[in-house]
Amino acid sequence: MSDLTRKAAYVLAAAKERIKNNFNEGENMSDLFNSVCITSVAPTVSSAFGMNAVGTESENPVLSALIEKKLSGRKPDRAFLYNPDAVALWLFQKYTPKFKDALLCSDIALPMLSVMPSVTPVCFASMYTGVMPEVHGIRAYKKPVLKQYTLFDEFIKNNKKCAIVSTEGDSISKIFLERKMDYFIYDTPEEVNEKAAELIEKDEYDLIVVYNGDYDGTMHKYGPESAEALEVLSRNIAVYKSFVEKIQAQWKNHDVIYGFMPDHGCHEIDGGCGSHGLYMEEDMNIIHFYGVFSRS
Repeated sequence: MSDLTRKAAYVLAAAKERIKNNFNEGENMSDLFNSVCITSVAPTVSSAFGMNAVGTESENPVLSALIEKKLSGRKPDRAFLYNPDAVALWLFQKYTPKFKDALLCSDIALPMLSVMPSVTPVCFASMYTGVMPEVHGIRAYKKPVLKQYTLFDEFIKNNKKCAIVSTEGDSISKIFLERKMDYFIYDTPEEVNEKAAELIEKDEYDLIVVYNGDYDGTMHKYGPESAEALEVLSRNIAVYKSFVEKIQAQWKNHDVIYGFMPDHGCHEIDGGCGSHGLYMEEDMNIIHFYGVFSRS
């Protein structure tokens, strides 16, 4: 059995086991959603670094255990979090071979649950604050600067350097502004990817968050399973692999958490275009990939 087949089988078996454990008589299995929410990201990462847990929601016990095991109890000192937009769990299930490189360069693939409404500013606000939308206040497709305490604020409080690398006008470029951190905002995903690679090489930041919205934009126009969208999805995964390879080459003296962490899923609508924002499995169920790299 290949590494890809083994990892894919593990993820799907784990999902089936969770369904079996959570399924109650009389429930419709099509209504089941993943159990670990994206609100777990902020408390899990901050706690792993030995800081206060950010937010009020629970940590991700699987990711916490992975970090503890891979680092033998040490605290990581670098985090690189890659945020592609709109990559649904069903895409992984239907097009598993496309995710080969994400599987093989990560330690674990975790089915995750988005928040409602499942649109970008709401979801990333919850991911990086560790609270639900009714708490952080972004409850529609709007991009105000968040006043809620975030993972970035906790890093800054602990004298750590943070950077966001994103495209002009996107949610991550706007909702986390007005903090003592660096923002690298560009016109194209290609420029974003180039800058992110440069930041890895320079090795000056404790937390780097990189956003890529081109799959989302393409699937809205052509549909989630269009040739155009699937090609962009493949590029997103290839870029993630290139970042991981660069981390392993450049950050040999660090203990690192890295991840491929979409915000929400997507579905096809009339006319063949793509959309998201609804309380349905296609939009709410997503998949994250995480890896932990131990210093040499």
